[in-house]
Amino acid sequence: MARLEAAALEARYGRAQVLFGVELAVGAGEAVVLLGRNGAGKSTTLKALMGLVPPSGGEVRLDGLRIDGLEAFEIARLGIGYVPEERRIFSGLTVIENLEAGRRPPRAGLPEWTQQALFELFPALGAMQGRLAERMSGGEQQMLSIARTLAGNPALLLLDEPSEGLSPIVVQQLAWMVAKIRERGTGVLLCEQNLAFARRVADRAYVMERGTIVRAGTLAELDADPGLREEYLSV
Repeated sequence: MARLEAAALEARYGRAQVLFGVELAVGAGEAVVLLGRNGAGKSTTLKALMGLVPPSGGEVRLDGLRIDGLEAFEIARLGIGYVPEERRIFSGLTVIENLEAGRRPPRAGLPEWTQQALFELFPALGAMQGRLAERMSGGEQQMLSIARTLAGNPALLLLDEPSEGLSPIVVQQLAWMVAKIRERGTGVLLCEQNLAFARRVADRAYVMERGTIVRAGTLAELDADPGLREEYLSV
């Protein structure tokens, strides 16, 4: 059974429908990417899964438990961690204080993300534990945002455009970190426009266009179709 499943998921902003029958699944320790241009519905899909945009139709299940209709804080307590595109760290708090703000008890069947484990995954953060978040670079803030979410010991991690605006070397580090997160059994669902980064971190992909899943498959399968890249992924 998939850890996270969405079936016939729909969502609206007011009267405007933005998601149409989205179907996707993410397994334990699996990385899945949502690909598509800006405005395709990728970020809205993550927000609907997280309860930040209440689904107007369909179902979302986490480990078989139906979670659509729950508040975002209830979904977080059940085991989904969300890293928004805007990062939204606490700029006036130190690295350590940000991590403690996200701390949740460990979950059965999953290893705990202790402070030591987080600093092993993000060694740069370990070297600046007392630094205020507002005095960190964009790449360091992105790492802190992910680390703070992991401190909640999620079963599944949602990442919205994690590589956007980062230097190539930081993107490489991020790919390595996603691999390590998966090794600990945490599933990852991420939105991306960076196909090269997606190839490095994901097993499977869903391609979105106008709020609909138009293709699904492995990255190799999607790579083998240049027409698909031209139609749905090129800028």
